[in-house]
Amino acid sequence: MRRTVAVLTGLCLMIVAAACGERGRPSSAPSAEPSASSERPAAGDHDLTLSHNGLDRTYLLHAPPGYDPSRAAALIIALHYYPGSATSMRELAGLEARADKDNVLVAYPDGVDGGFNALVCCGSADDVGFLTALTDHLVQTWHADPNRVFLTGISNGGEMSFRAAVETTGTFAAIGVVSGGYSGKLTTADSYVPKSPVSVITFIGGQDQHASTFQTGIKTWQQRLTCRPSPKASGVAGVTHTVAGCADGSEVSVYTIADMGHSWPGAKTGQLAASSAGVSATDLMWEFFAAHPRKA
Repeated sequence: MRRTVAVLTGLCLMIVAAACGERGRPSSAPSAEPSASSERPAAGDHDLTLSHNGLDRTYLLHAPPGYDPSRAAALIIALHYYPGSATSMRELAGLEARADKDNVLVAYPDGVDGGFNALVCCGSADDVGFLTALTDHLVQTWHADPNRVFLTGISNGGEMSFRAAVETTGTFAAIGVVSGGYSGKLTTADSYVPKSPVSVITFIGGQDQHASTFQTGIKTWQQRLTCRPSPKASGVAGVTHTVAGCADGSEVSVYTIADMGHSWPGAKTGQLAASSAGVSATDLMWEFFAAHPRKA
C-alpha cells in the first residue's frame, strides 16, 4: 500500500507533482559530482546538486552560523513524505534551530518526482546509492563527521530510512522514523537487517491507518536483532515509550502517541504537523542522535 498524503486534489496535486518532478531531473549531459573546488563550504543555506546515476539530484543544505570547515560537524539527512520536497520537509521538521545551537549540518534531499524508492513505494531511483554518495560528499567536502551521520524521515522518507539503514554498512549511526514502517517484500527475509549497529528511534500515531503495520514492523526488527524492550515513563498522558537494548549494541526507542494520526509530533508548521501531540519528535530525536554515535 502506498503511503500517500492525499490532501491535495485535482489541479493542485498536478501542480505539486510537476514542481517536485523538476527536482532530481535527468541530466542533459554527464556531469561530475560537486567537489571542493566547485563548492565553497560556509555557513548559511545552500541549494546544491549532486550527480548520481545520470540524474542531477538536488538538495538543500543548512550550515549553522558557527560552522567551521576545519572542524568536523555532525550531519542529519532528512527525507520528506510522498509527494513532497526538500522545502516541505524543512518546514515540517524544524531542525535548523537545534542545528544552529549544536553546530550540526542538516541536508534535505529531493526525491525523484516527489518520492523515494523505499520499502513499499515510491519510484525506481537508486536512492540507497544516492544517500551513500551524498553522505560521502558531505564528509569529504563539508567535513561532516563520519561517526555522527544520522538519517530521519516521515512516511515514505521514514521507510527510506529503514531501507538505507539495512542496505548500507557503516554509513548511518542511527535513524529517526516518524509515521513510517519496516514492511514490504524486502523485509520478509530474516537476513534483512543492518550488518553493523544502527540505533532507531521511531514515532507511531495510534490513529494512523498504518499503525498496526508500523508496530508489527518494529517488533520484527527487534526480534531479528535480539532486542529486549522495556517500558519507560513518557511523562505525557496518552504517550507510551519503550526502550530496547539489542545484541549488536544498538538501541530501539519507540514512542506511540495514542491520539495522533499520520503526522510529525510536535511540529508547528507543515502539511503533517501535529503540534498538540504532547511530545516533540525533533527534540527527542535530536537527543537520541547525540547519544548514539556510530559504534566501531
